[in-house]
Amino acid sequence: MRILEGLAAGIGAVALAACQPAGTPGETDGAAPPAGAGGFTVDVSYHSLDNGLRVVLSEDDTVPTATVAVYYGVGFRNEPRGRTGFAHLFEHLMFQGSRNLPHGAFDTLIYGAGGVNNGSTRYDFTNYYEVVPANALEAVLWAEADRMAFPDLDADQLDNQREVVRNEVFVNVINQPYGGWIWIDLPMAANENWHNAHNFYGDLTDLDAASLADAQAFFDRYYAPSNAVVVVAGDIDKGETLGWIEAYFGHIPAGDPLPEIDVSEPRQEAGKFAVMEDALANRPALAVAYHMPERGTPEYYAMILIDQLLLQGDDSRLTRAVVDEAGYASDVFGGINLLGNAFNYDGPMLWTAGLIHDSEFTVSEVMTAIDATIEGIRTEPVTQADLDRARTKLLSDFYGTVDTATRFGLVDLLAAFALFDDDPGRINRIAGGFAQVTPDLVLATAREYLRPANRTVLEVRLAGGGDAAAAPGGNGE
Repeated sequence: MRILEGLAAGIGAVALAACQPAGTPGETDGAAPPAGAGGFTVDVSYHSLDNGLRVVLSEDDTVPTATVAVYYGVGFRNEPRGRTGFAHLFEHLMFQGSRNLPHGAFDTLIYGAGGVNNGSTRYDFTNYYEVVPANALEAVLWAEADRMAFPDLDADQLDNQREVVRNEVFVNVINQPYGGWIWIDLPMAANENWHNAHNFYGDLTDLDAASLADAQAFFDRYYAPSNAVVVVAGDIDKGETLGWIEAYFGHIPAGDPLPEIDVSEPRQEAGKFAVMEDALANRPALAVAYHMPERGTPEYYAMILIDQLLLQGDDSRLTRAVVDEAGYASDVFGGINLLGNAFNYDGPMLWTAGLIHDSEFTVSEVMTAIDATIEGIRTEPVTQADLDRARTKLLSDFYGTVDTATRFGLVDLLAAFALFDDDPGRINRIAGGFAQVTPDLVLATAREYLRPANRTVLEVRLAGGGDAAAAPGGNGE
């Protein structure tokens, strides 16, 4: 499927990882984890070609397959004004063929080898990935290099894929109950900077206006080796694999330096409240969002654990308060980065919680329960036992994501750390970051980042449901 994976009305997210300060570029091997990391170690070999392409190799012979991922440092935040949805549209275009693999031949190559392939667009990257038997690895690397060097872009393909994306907008948003309320509309209400606050799935007028010249310029700017990472994990010989990558990718020109984009968000000093009507919904919905701490800070690690305490799992505080005790909804969902997880982004982000509730309950009633639960973690230190349980749940989910037969979770982590931090070896230091979080740090983080003034509330009302309820909360501390 050529879609934005993971997009749905009832999105949940698992906060998985975090970062340490940036390391030194070059050819390195991943270090063993520090004490307290539970013995979790991923084999990491990191290299950089002369054209700036970063290469991460991870040898693992437990399953006789190889997973290949190519990540480009371009996502929703990078797309030009007036071209909303263009990053996603271009993701589709890259599947339409290349010089030596005309339309359909890439898929035939992968499926003929018994493999699978896909791609997706996120806030800060676009990725393409394949899982194939290990003996098909060289052919896949050659194919990805052909796509990077010589994509087949023409007007007919642009028109065709524009219609595919338009159809996705109708299916996933316009004609879908609740549509993009929590993953499109809520960020647009919460953020101030256009790069974080526009409709990244694409306004139809912007999609219609995209030209072939726009597509070529977008490719020339962002789909270059100096803005890309190639990750190969699995049953491989690292020396042989690196040789293939150098042979097939090394000749591609590096590309020009990328323009700097300011994606920063100002500190939110007053609570926000927004309302949208949904003619297809049969029950009202409510979502809250808070701006996150900066990625990689101690407070960032603490906020990931706060997400576990408040939202993730049947034993979370919001589930107990809103679902089990008050009975306002059957589920509360959300997390950090609804289009991915807590590590694979590189800019401002929101912590989000949402629910679809019964019509008999008012926004004020539901928000009272949510506010009381959040105030609890802002005013009373969590116990060490509760914090330890949250950390155990988090790391269990994390290890489960990394240790799968497809290795999708593994290559995603390695690519994100290489692309954003130039340090894929951080995968072996994740647990150490969470080990440093204390109850005092959780309390201080909650007091600052779960302030009512840092919150945006989005109410989804049934069409014709009358005037919006009074905005809950306000300009609190």
